[in-house]
Amino acid sequence: MRYWGADNFNMGEIRKQTISGVKWTAIENFSLKFIQFFVGIVLARMLTPADYGLIGMLGIFTAVASTFVDSGMSNALIRKQNADNNDYNTVFIFNIVVSCLVYVILFFAAPYIAVFFKSPILCDITRVISLNLIIGSLAGVQTAYFNKNLEFKNLAGISVATSIVSGVIGIAMAYMGYGVWALVWQSLVSTLFSTIFKWYISKWKPCLQFSKASFQDLFGYGSKLLASSLLHTIYTNLTTLFIGKFYTPNALGFYSRGESWPTLLEGTIIGVLGKVTFPILAKLQDDKGKLLTVYRKYIQTTSLPIFFGLILLCALSRPLICLVLTDKWLPAVPYMQIFCFVYLLDNVCILNLNLLQVLGRSDLFLRLEIIKKSISVGMLLCAVPFGVMAICIMKLIYAQIAVIVNTYYTGKLFKLGYFQQLKDFGPYIIYSVIASIPAFLLTYTNLSNILIVMIGSITSAILYSMFLIISKDKVFKEYIVMGFMNRLKAIRCK
Repeated sequence: MRYWGADNFNMGEIRKQTISGVKWTAIENFSLKFIQFFVGIVLARMLTPADYGLIGMLGIFTAVASTFVDSGMSNALIRKQNADNNDYNTVFIFNIVVSCLVYVILFFAAPYIAVFFKSPILCDITRVISLNLIIGSLAGVQTAYFNKNLEFKNLAGISVATSIVSGVIGIAMAYMGYGVWALVWQSLVSTLFSTIFKWYISKWKPCLQFSKASFQDLFGYGSKLLASSLLHTIYTNLTTLFIGKFYTPNALGFYSRGESWPTLLEGTIIGVLGKVTFPILAKLQDDKGKLLTVYRKYIQTTSLPIFFGLILLCALSRPLICLVLTDKWLPAVPYMQIFCFVYLLDNVCILNLNLLQVLGRSDLFLRLEIIKKSISVGMLLCAVPFGVMAICIMKLIYAQIAVIVNTYYTGKLFKLGYFQQLKDFGPYIIYSVIASIPAFLLTYTNLSNILIVMIGSITSAILYSMFLIISKDKVFKEYIVMGFMNRLKAIRCK
């Protein structure tokens, strides 16, 4: 199967759009994640694991509520080729109405949530932090509009500006001793400023126009995504619910911190390509040959940095935690190491599911989610009595099952199943493991943490690059080497 080539204009355009989208989305994500990472470090040094645990306890409620507010309508808008003003306005009104209803439910449920977790402060926190739902719903359609029209430059600027403002406020409140409320108001300010900026920049402005026909069309597709997202969201946050209920806020804080860095690394890269790939793949939904060619390229492009980043993070987790967060967070190290492998193949799962969405097979998407989540919830219930570490190991086992299940329909519909895709991403796992061995061995020396991290990272990166060069990896050559050479030429020309 051929990959993108300069001799094909259409494929060249796809490559051009992808690179442009990736550039601005990368600026957004990496700048955003860097700011969030920096702010998170400062806050983690000021606050306690219990403060993070309290916010984590509400994760399942806020996440499920957000899923209801969107209801898969954003992806339905992005996928619809001829979406008009009626469609945008219908989704806008729907989002606001649902967000208000969900907020009212959470407002009155807040005392019961506090009783369930035996933390009275959660009543007030729930009522305040849930305002994010209403504020965020006012800009949900603008976000979909930016993504659909590949206006990633605007999203990049908005995200960076919002993170800076909310980060400063969060740090200031933590410094003044507000504790967990610093995290609450940081979240609210972030959502508020993001909404204001999106309204100001967006070319699309709403009006009170609701079309029943448009709603039926969009919700017919989005409803299945809603059901799928609900299953995924409940499962993802069910763990924190159980840990918060049966263990301590400190235990949940360590668990959440151990998960956060692998999620941050994997989510940043997936966030860069995820926003770009779905609208571009959607444009190719009628040409399955090109669709699969581009899809396989995306598998390789995401795997190259994610596998190396996560495996290297696993190798250097202990010195990184000590260096950045101080020794009080050391209990999070084993959780972090396991989660590096839990999220290792997440990009493969996401892209497989994106392919089904692009083809309009949200029915298959839903079926897969039901199968996977039924398996995972059963495994989770079995693991809970044995402690937090048992829960993490369960997640690792489930992650491998999820990859096999997610590639089932891709193999059935396109003859591109797990073992075919393994040929695309498998080598990157092997190269990453071998390249990260020197970094891992350095953690057993008496060197300072900062030297271990610096020397280990540089050595492993050089080894990984050598493996890619020796194997004549096409993605590395096309995007890293050629990108560097083109940039060098541009600088010389100036």
